[in-house]
Amino acid sequence: MLGIPSRALARIPTLGPLLAPASLVVGAAACRRAPLTALLAWGRKPSARRAEEISRDQGLPVWRCEDGFLRSLGLGPDGPPWSLVIDDLGIYYDAHAPSRLEALISQSLTATEGHRASALRALWQAERVSKYNGARETLPPSEPFVLVVDQTRGDLSLRYGMADGESFQRMLQAALDNHPHCSVLLKIHPDVAAGRKRGYLAEAPLTHPRLRICADGGHPTALLERAEAVYVVCSQLGFEALLWGRPVHCFGMPFYAGWGLTDDALTPPPRRQLHRPSIDQLIHAALVDYPRYIDPHRGQPCGPESLIRAIGLQRRRQRELPAQVDAFGFKPWKQPILRRFLRGSQLRFRRRHAPAPAAASALAIWGRDPGRGVARRLGQQPEANLLRIEDGFLRSVGLGANLIAPISWVVDRSGIYYDAGAPSDLETLLRTHRFDEVARGRGAALRQQLVAAALTKYNLQAPPWRRPPGARRVVLVPGQVESDASIRHGAPGLRTNLEMLQAVRAAEPEAWIVYKPHPDVVAGLRLEGSPQAELQRCCDALLTEGCMDQLLQEVDAVHVLTSLAGFEALLRGVEVHIWGLPFFAGWGLSHDRLACPRRGRQLQLDELVYAALVMYPRYVSRRSGLFIEPEQAIEELLEWLQEPSRPPTWWRRVFRHWGRWRERIASHTSRSPRL
Repeated sequence: MLGIPSRALARIPTLGPLLAPASLVVGAAACRRAPLTALLAWGRKPSARRAEEISRDQGLPVWRCEDGFLRSLGLGPDGPPWSLVIDDLGIYYDAHAPSRLEALISQSLTATEGHRASALRALWQAERVSKYNGARETLPPSEPFVLVVDQTRGDLSLRYGMADGESFQRMLQAALDNHPHCSVLLKIHPDVAAGRKRGYLAEAPLTHPRLRICADGGHPTALLERAEAVYVVCSQLGFEALLWGRPVHCFGMPFYAGWGLTDDALTPPPRRQLHRPSIDQLIHAALVDYPRYIDPHRGQPCGPESLIRAIGLQRRRQRELPAQVDAFGFKPWKQPILRRFLRGSQLRFRRRHAPAPAAASALAIWGRDPGRGVARRLGQQPEANLLRIEDGFLRSVGLGANLIAPISWVVDRSGIYYDAGAPSDLETLLRTHRFDEVARGRGAALRQQLVAAALTKYNLQAPPWRRPPGARRVVLVPGQVESDASIRHGAPGLRTNLEMLQAVRAAEPEAWIVYKPHPDVVAGLRLEGSPQAELQRCCDALLTEGCMDQLLQEVDAVHVLTSLAGFEALLRGVEVHIWGLPFFAGWGLSHDRLACPRRGRQLQLDELVYAALVMYPRYVSRRSGLFIEPEQAIEELLEWLQEPSRPPTWWRRVFRHWGRWRERIASHTSRSPRL
């Protein structure tokens, strides 16, 4: 049981999970009454005095907390910590007294621990992480440079790290003197760049011709990667520079100085002079032994590797898209969803037909219809950066037309996957990407996970259907919404469900044909298209209900126009006949009635799976709102299936029939006489 006298400390939203399984007692009065193991205080801040006072009265130890060295996405006020250090001896930035981290650094490592530390260093570089990870990377200068790191005024790491304001002037002068042929790049602290705090060097008169100021608050990875050397007083960037293999010059006494790994302007404490640890010892102590970590999606304990990968994924997704995006025609219920899927980009929402500013760096639209303003801009600038957004292939539990939020969307910069008239990012991947054994192995594992989980795009539940006894060949024909863009842009021949059924009956006259209307049509959310009575005359069974995964286990073949059910059938090893040109046609995996001249490469099924489910979509966690991998999305979909259904909100009840209303308006407009 741990006592937290400071209510401000107790208000950290991730504190409970980071301290699990300990029970927490909050408030000074409660801490005086409870049978505590220890009291918690935040470092050496003034708020720690209450804990120290109770400690003296009750004879209890004080354990000091601080953010871990891999903290979060945003800065302190903008994101709760996902790592925490707890020190029962002191605190890592106080060089005047021993700390638990110092003791851990001086310990020798086993061979396994050494390998883990070395792998962690490589992973840190590969995922390009830092303490804070919300900003985009600062571009390094083209010329050789050394990096000089400023800090915020009043930072306790300076007071307890044997440094002061003069240390920064000495550091800057040394950087200029030691590197006469390099530019000296002065990195301002992100909190100073954001206007929250003041710095030491940001306000000093800086007139030297080789000085450059970096005050964008950007991510430091590219600077650390390219710098000839890094100069710090007590900043954590000195530790990160060691992870990148840079020479580090320290003008204070941070936790990583005084061990022989840095060039130190100060004499280290005698207790550090007794040891000469390796870089692996420092890394293992600082990233494995000392901190606690939680998974940002589940809030459960995890290792540093898991958190590094989770943060690295956020950074990769942010780098993929422009910093600013103008989004056109997104309805109010889609706007917060788009913010999640384009996290890291600043969005400006505009009406569908609004003029597209000439200075806009990227334009986002839903699907294929750009609206008049974007179309005009594309006519003037065909090379404009256009992002087409659509549902992914693992979407949700429930229909998109029911305004159920998705777990995956795709962002395509060259076309869109259902438009066979032009290349898309997915088609280009399938046509040109060199798939290796790792990719094929992951595709196979993902396919097996999907099939075992019985997941499809919408994951609707229904009573099981069984094939009729004695039927020699059972064929499934999934219906589609006839006004759907995938038919307009991916079916140059047949266009209606009735035409499709008639063609299948002609192709397989002896088969038992099962027709399943599209769920949006069954739910009354989209217009019916072909009359149901005519459809029934062309099939042996018409199913208004049915779980797609279960149906695919009962049939011998599937005939599709462009329906994603064809892709889902391929995943399950079912024979697939394709009458249109969906993205999964033309790769040697199906029986295709049409050909696309751009396609023809022979792919393995697991290569198709890897491109379509790993490389192409973006997945966002329902719990955290952060990017996740497809394997995690499958786990969340399974959990979603176990949740009790909830009645739709009032706005969903009002807008859920939007698609049907829009189709009727469009149909009426097309029939109106032109004047």
